Amino acid sequence: MALWAGRFSKEVDETVNAFNSSIAFDARMYAQDIRGSIAHATMLGKCGIIELSESEAIIEGLKGILSDIESGKLEFDPNAEDIHMFVEAELTKRLGSTGKRLHTARSRNDQVALDIRLYLRDKMQDILKLIEELAITICDIASEHTETIMSGYTHLQRAQPITFAHHLLAYAQMLKRDRERILDAVERMNECPLGSGALAGTTYPIDRFMTAELLDFDAPVANSLDGVSDRDFCVEICCALSLLMTHLSRFSEEIILWCSWEFKFIELDDAFATGSSIMPQKKNPDVTELIRGKTGRVNGDLVTLLSMLKGLPLAYNKDMQEDKEAIFDAIDNTELCLKTFIPMLKTMRVLKENMRNAAARGFINATDCADYLVKKGMPFRDAYKITGTLVARCIEQNLTLETLPLKQYKEMTELFEEDVYEAISLETCVRGRSSYGGPSPEAVKKQLADLVEAFA
Repeated sequence: MALWAGRFSKEVDETVNAFNSSIAFDARMYAQDIRGSIAHATMLGKCGIIELSESEAIIEGLKGILSDIESGKLEFDPNAEDIHMFVEAELTKRLGSTGKRLHTARSRNDQVALDIRLYLRDKMQDILKLIEELAITICDIASEHTETIMSGYTHLQRAQPITFAHHLLAYAQMLKRDRERILDAVERMNECPLGSGALAGTTYPIDRFMTAELLDFDAPVANSLDGVSDRDFCVEICCALSLLMTHLSRFSEEIILWCSWEFKFIELDDAFATGSSIMPQKKNPDVTELIRGKTGRVNGDLVTLLSMLKGLPLAYNKDMQEDKEAIFDAIDNTELCLKTFIPMLKTMRVLKENMRNAAARGFINATDCADYLVKKGMPFRDAYKITGTLVARCIEQNLTLETLPLKQYKEMTELFEEDVYEAISLETCVRGRSSYGGPSPEAVKKQLADLVEAFA
C-alpha cells in the first residue's frame, strides 16, 4: 500500500500506478536522496524534533541502505512509486516506527526539489571535467599546428589564410564559454529547498540553515513556494548543455567535411569510423554524424522543459515529474558525446600538405594583394577593383596570384613591383595578421597560453 493511501478507499488502478511511477528513471538519484535524508535526520535530532537516538538510528539505517544498493545487495522495487518512497519504505522495513519519523517536517515536494539540485550539481562536475579535457586536447593539437596554413572559410568558400591552430582554438573559446555558463548555472541553483515542505514551510522548529550547510549549499531558498516549484535551474543547465552540444555539432560538421575526399584535411583513426555493408571503400565518420543528431535530441529536451513549465501555476504540479527524463537525457547524451569525441580528436591524423595545397588554390591572399596597393597610397576601393580583375584573369588562365607574371600585374598599375610576390605569399599573409586574436603564430601562441591557463 502506498505511504499516502490513508485518504483513499480503494487501491489505485494498475495502469494509473504504472503511469504515475517514476522510479524507472529517478532511481539514479538514490545517493542524493539518501544524502538529503541524512542531513534532514541530523537536523531533526539536533533541533529536538525527534529524539537524538532516533536520528542516529535513522542515519545508520540510511547508510546501510546506501551501502546495500551500491553493493547490489538491495535492488530497486519496480513497483515503488519513486526513489523517495522506495528509500523511506525500506527504512521503515528495517527500523519500524523509528523509520517513519524521517519524513517529519518534510514533503516529497521539497525532497524531490532537493534531490534534483544535488544530482545536477554532482553531474555538472563530471561534465565540466570532460569539457576541460576536450579543451586541453584541442590546445595540445593546436600547439603542434601554429604554422600549419589552411584556408579560413565564409559561406563555405575559401576566404583568407589562417592556421589550423587558429581554427581549432575558436572551438576552445566556445568551450571556455560553455564551462562558464555551467558554472554560473550551478552557482545560481546552489540554494537548498529542503524545509519548504509541500509549499508553505512547516510548523516544526526546523533549522533550514543547518541542512543547507550540511549539504554544501550557500543558503536556503528564500521562498517556500519558489522552493518547490522552481525548475529554472533545470532549464538553465539544459540550455548550457544545448549550446555545448551545438558547438560539438558544428565541430563535427567540419570534421565530416575535412575527412571527405573533397577536402581530405584530416583522417580519422579506424577505431572511430565505420564502414558500409555494401561499399567496401567507405570509411564513414559516424561518431560525428551521431553527435549532430544527438544535438537535436538535447535541443528537444530543452523545449520539453520550457513547454512543461510555461503553463504551471504555483506550487508543485505532477507535470514537473517530466523534468527529470528531459534533463537526465540531456546530461546522458552530452556526456556520451564528449566521452566519444575526445579520443576521436586525439587520434585523428592532420594532413598538413593537403591543407596548404587547398589554401594555395583559393585566391585567399586577394585581400592582401589589395592591401599591398593601399600601403602604396591607392584608395582601398580602387585596389579592391584591380585585385578582383586580376583574380578573374588568373581564373581565365588557370593561374594563381602567386604565379601570375609581373608584366600582367603592371598592366593594371605601375605600383606593383617584384616584392608583390613576397607580400602575397601565404606565409606572409598569416604572419602579418598579428592583431590580437588573429591567426599569426605569435597571436595564436598568446591565445593558446591564455586558454591553457584558463583550463589548468
